[in-house]
Amino acid sequence: MAVDVPDFHVTPFKVVIPARLGSTRLPRKVLRPLAGKPLLQWVWEAARASAAQQVIVAADDTQVLEACAAFGADARLTASTHQSGTDRINEIAQAAGWSDDTLLVNLQGDEPLMPPSLILQVAELLAGGLGADNATQCQPQQ
Repeated sequence: MAVDVPDFHVTPFKVVIPARLGSTRLPRKVLRPLAGKPLLQWVWEAARASAAQQVIVAADDTQVLEACAAFGADARLTASTHQSGTDRINEIAQAAGWSDDTLLVNLQGDEPLMPPSLILQVAELLAGGLGADNATQCQPQQ
């Protein structure tokens, strides 16, 4: 997938992808095949194409770790008791010893069509000194 990413100068940022195998609405969603790849692989590839300094999958199950290893992703096992992806990301950040100044982008593991340029734009906005601790990209209703 060739993607044009704008030539921004961004503070280095990391992407953490919470990936929960135990989805209740669509079980095993992150490992379901989409156009010949696990859905999660599409998400990881978009994150890698975004200019992120580091991309980590925060998994709740060893099956997700195995799938990530097959396509070359850095994946870490997190507690299965977490209530949210944010909790998973926090566990990764704490274990890595990242400072409070580390710029993290939360990219959900079930968003295979996320443009890399949008991931970079989120990082740019957070790094832009707006005083926000977190942000969510959205589009006004038409």
